Amino acid sequence: MRQPIRLFVLALGCTLGATAAAQTPSPMAEWQYSGGVVLASRFEANPPEWSVRAGVGAEELPRYPGSARYRTQPGLDIDVRYRDRAFFSLGEGLGVNLTAGHAHRIGVALTYDLGRKEKRDPHLRGLGDIGPCPELKFFAEYVMFPLVVRMDVRRGFGGHRGWIGDLGAYLPLAGSSHFFVMAGPGVMFGDSRYQQSYFGITAEQSARSVYAPYSAGGGLSSASFGLDAAWIINPHWMLEGQGAAQRLLGSGVDSPLRLSQNQIVGGLFLSYLY
Repeated sequence: MRQPIRLFVLALGCTLGATAAAQTPSPMAEWQYSGGVVLASRFEANPPEWSVRAGVGAEELPRYPGSARYRTQPGLDIDVRYRDRAFFSLGEGLGVNLTAGHAHRIGVALTYDLGRKEKRDPHLRGLGDIGPCPELKFFAEYVMFPLVVRMDVRRGFGGHRGWIGDLGAYLPLAGSSHFFVMAGPGVMFGDSRYQQSYFGITAEQSARSVYAPYSAGGGLSSASFGLDAAWIINPHWMLEGQGAAQRLLGSGVDSPLRLSQNQIVGGLFLSYLY
């Protein structure tokens, strides 16, 4: 049973983060981008020097935070890790673990936010685009087996230009030699710059659109619950499904852009493990 478990925990990093817009605000709980990675050392004392995963899939997600309409988006799954030291993935970013052990992982990464395009939905007409931007992320995970607690803080440079924080936890719900399920909650915080970018309406935007000006303040932004299920087909192939439900909170709830307070996302990926 050890081999399938190792494949699972090494493969599960940045699960939904594989999609092209994963770091754009999503109903996904932040822990789902790297769920299971910190558990790898518990199942294998000597991890391989390199762990590489590549795949394709698609997800269904809201057109923008607060939207009541959804879109289907194809995406890639790329995750490369060197021991427990460095990693590159489309979900967790390009980073290093400053320290890592059987019960913790602390590090820094360069990730991204793809912003928001006005043409994505008629309700965004006149608001302009939120430009894509790199984000510097500091993260920490701690294992109280089987529970894993994770937090991160991100800062956008360009685009929303704000600070974002996430706190979440997850644990295995079921597992066998070929099938595993993990689930857990998460909450997200955003400062006033971040909230204003995605939920506020400036005077200039108001003049170009049908919305009255609205100032969005910082604080608690959302609460979510995520679920990951993985089927290890054989030592090289894995099929994984993800889903999450999110409820917008704070100043985003009263935004004129908020057409639905409850958001959901679902995705399916087929990946090859080298």
